[in-house]
Amino acid sequence: MGAYQLKNEELTLTVISAGAEMKSLKDNKTEQEYLWQADPKFWGRTSPVLFPIVGNYVQKQSVYEGKTYTLSQHGFARDMEFDLESQTEEEIWFVLKDTESTLEKYPFHFILKVGYRLSGRQVEVMWKVENPNDKKMYFSIGGHPAFNCPLKEGEKQEDCQLIFDTEGPLTSSILNEEGALCPRTKILNLFGKCLKLEEHLFDEDALIIENHQAQRIGLADADGKVYLEVEFDAPLFGIWSPAKKTRTFRMH
Repeated sequence: MGAYQLKNEELTLTVISAGAEMKSLKDNKTEQEYLWQADPKFWGRTSPVLFPIVGNYVQKQSVYEGKTYTLSQHGFARDMEFDLESQTEEEIWFVLKDTESTLEKYPFHFILKVGYRLSGRQVEVMWKVENPNDKKMYFSIGGHPAFNCPLKEGEKQEDCQLIFDTEGPLTSSILNEEGALCPRTKILNLFGKCLKLEEHLFDEDALIIENHQAQRIGLADADGKVYLEVEFDAPLFGIWSPAKKTRTFRMH
């Protein structure tokens, strides 16, 4: 496993080849760490790449051309060693290809490329999925970055809030005990585009917001000051923190 850095005047980003995972994002002036540092007492990852599925299959199984395949939650890419493809001062790319082991779980050949670009105070995350065959390939891909919340000493996660680019309300799908979507939904009422990170917000696991209901979310401290924003063009996103554990916040 190798560790690689992108650095400019504002930020330093550290990425490892294991899972092509971001492990650190620091402010160079204040040394503030924005990414969760994988404390196993709460959640032992930082920013895994989810491929070739996001979430779970029912009973972790799928059937393709009459054969049953077993695949664990969020797929295997996050647990595999990527090769470094290229690196410049501002950008880095990793690549992962199918193996005999992946074909036992997922019946498709693939080339997965994960890239990161650092520009000012912005990190751009890029994915490229290539199908080297003529056969139609089924897949999902996603990110699962975890951010430190709160940042300030003396604050609690419940003091913080999410700021959306919409006034809502938002409709959240519900996950069952296996981590699969169930028919129920719940309404999230926003107040001035804000959603408080209340103590019981994640008692039913992640909030799954589908159908392009929002494309930008800010994480704000107790004073309402946004210290981190995530912008995306995906049709859906999830928000999660372990129930009854208040040390971090994730978005995927």
